[in-house]
Amino acid sequence: MNQFESVDILLVEDNPNDAELTMRALRKGNLANHVSWVKDGAEALEFIFRNGAYAGRPDQNPRLILLDLKLPKVDGIEVLKRLKADDRTRAIPVVMVTSSAEGRDIVASYKLGVNSYVVKPVEFEQFSETVAKAGFYWMLVNKTP
Repeated sequence: MNQFESVDILLVEDNPNDAELTMRALRKGNLANHVSWVKDGAEALEFIFRNGAYAGRPDQNPRLILLDLKLPKVDGIEVLKRLKADDRTRAIPVVMVTSSAEGRDIVASYKLGVNSYVVKPVEFEQFSETVAKAGFYWMLVNKTP
């Protein structure tokens, strides 16, 4: 996919295996037509706010952001904080998809305005089903402004 095409889902995930499993689950649910994958929090912020390598990207926000919590450079909490603090990006649904089930991470995410918090199952089939359900809900069922 050309980086300047429209993006429905932005996947922010540093683990290539988890990214591939997520993309496979989205494809299985027919939700992967316009998915862009970035590998760290700094790249996510560049993509979202159209800076650096993404300066030429169209002025269109993703319809959904799947955000990992533990990321290199800028962690998921900081990415979420910046998204929800900016009027241009505040309304984008953000689903935290992470292996952390720690109460403090969940509380911090919701305090900052995350729309949903999903703990990654270890087993592939369960992981695939969880991602497909989350994608289906946020892309097809939920109505956004």
